[in-house]
Amino acid sequence: MCICDLSSLTIAGHAQLDSRPTVTTTDGNQNITEVDALDVRQTLDPAVQYKMSHQRRGIALIFNHEHFFWHLKLTDRRGTLADRNNLKRSLTDLGFEVRHFDDLKAEDVLQKISEASKDDHSNADCFVCVFLSHGENDHVYAYDTYIKIDTITDMFRGDKCQSLVGKPKIFIIQACRGDKHDDPVIVQDSLDGSDKSIVNETEVDAAGIYTLPAGADFIMCYSVAQGYFSHRETVNGSWYIQDLCELLRKHGSSLEFTELLTLVNRKVSYRKVDMCRDINAIGKKQIPCFASMLTKKLYFHPKSK
Repeated sequence: MCICDLSSLTIAGHAQLDSRPTVTTTDGNQNITEVDALDVRQTLDPAVQYKMSHQRRGIALIFNHEHFFWHLKLTDRRGTLADRNNLKRSLTDLGFEVRHFDDLKAEDVLQKISEASKDDHSNADCFVCVFLSHGENDHVYAYDTYIKIDTITDMFRGDKCQSLVGKPKIFIIQACRGDKHDDPVIVQDSLDGSDKSIVNETEVDAAGIYTLPAGADFIMCYSVAQGYFSHRETVNGSWYIQDLCELLRKHGSSLEFTELLTLVNRKVSYRKVDMCRDINAIGKKQIPCFASMLTKKLYFHPKSK
């Protein structure tokens, strides 16, 4: 351990140190002030933003999975087409070039993602990838088998996708993350009183996800916290995507993205299951979450035409 006498220490820069003399305590020990190293040349501006004035907003990939190969024993995800269409509208309005794919096999999913990672993103602001599927542990399901989420995100790390270095890489995952229902603490009931010919039931996306990619400028947006069910309406789509798209339309061009995601968390948390074939799900709640490795504020300000 290195101890210095602050009364005689000369420090360059503007750091101010406590140079009071040492004090002997009642038990005979000396109370000495020590210094932690600090690079006073480095300053952090809390208002700094990602550069979002490139020629293009960027690519947004949507992988939508409604049906699955029979041997996986996964249920069809009714209502997911509403999610896909909702996301396509919202992301297009923000200026993204949206490419959507339905029920692809794992090999084809990875091929599309690999192609996107090898694209030239030099004149793009950022990149978005969305998965609408079932999930479990550290993977999501394609039509015929699962794909590890790390396999997807690894393709966009700095050493493999240099044109996205320093740019936001946004991954949105609508899938279940466990086998628990979130019980309500304070019930806030809001019923839709419209008369619909098609019954809008709530279903759950099977299994559970847990992963966190390393690397700056990633943000992982999950429909539900680890260990819990994610709810999807058979007509309107999933709670998370419904509320995310609504808030993107209302505030996507003005609100900082992580603040918008926090607002999505709040909006989803107000919901509860009203009608479901699983009676154990009636009255249950949901809370989304996101894991941010962003290093700056992220805004989707409108692009000048």
